[in-house]
Amino acid sequence: MTPARLNRIIAWSLLVFLVAPALIAIPVSLTSQNYLSLPWDGLSLQYYREVFTSPDWMSSFFQSSLIGLTSAALATVMGTLAAVGLWRMSSRWGEVLRGFLLLPLVIPPIIAAMAFYRLYVPLRLIDTYTGLILAHAVLAAPLVLITVGASLAGFDRRLEQASRNLGASASQTLWRVILPSIRPGVISGAVFAFIASWDEIVVTLFLSKFSVYTLPRRMWNGIRENTDPAVAAAAVVLLGVTFAAFLIWALLQRRARRARTPT
Repeated sequence: MTPARLNRIIAWSLLVFLVAPALIAIPVSLTSQNYLSLPWDGLSLQYYREVFTSPDWMSSFFQSSLIGLTSAALATVMGTLAAVGLWRMSSRWGEVLRGFLLLPLVIPPIIAAMAFYRLYVPLRLIDTYTGLILAHAVLAAPLVLITVGASLAGFDRRLEQASRNLGASASQTLWRVILPSIRPGVISGAVFAFIASWDEIVVTLFLSKFSVYTLPRRMWNGIRENTDPAVAAAAVVLLGVTFAAFLIWALLQRRARRARTPT
């Protein structure tokens, strides 16, 4: 067995080990019982029908989608501009600032949730779409910073210099030269930012009460208050959206590699 094949086997084994526990939600969501159980007595789609016909569940899907898309867009703008700014600095202080901007990835979610709560109370942003979108954007922006920074590492600075020498302004160079070259990194960052918001629960529990009721929060309450198998059906949908986002990211990465490969 070649080392490359052995590495692939190990990588796939680790992936299955990490993902397999989450996949138990699929058979549980197909149960015909009125409690969480495996479908020993036959398969049923009744809880998927309940999820997609319930105004409460559909409202949570809509709210999570709205917050996820909006916060991902905001995080993409912030993370991309920060990555470009740090790339242009190229100094020791730039690396210090990069480490500071990556702190939301290091700080435990419970601490971030408490900080947001303390900040939002006097601003009256608790249980508002604005407050949750801003919080999710702050948490997701470092992901965009990482992916865009990785794309900028392979960007030829001579292209920027040539653009400026030909009379383009800094904003024109950014919009017409830099961004088209790092588009895969920007889109990848946006995908990761959406996933981070779509799955987020800790900060959401602190910042939302009654007006904002995202899908993860409804699932949390459903598990805490009862054992409704509709929670498993919603979990499968949540996993499906996350998997679709990762699939989009993988396709974009494959397309970017093909574009960089000389013909």
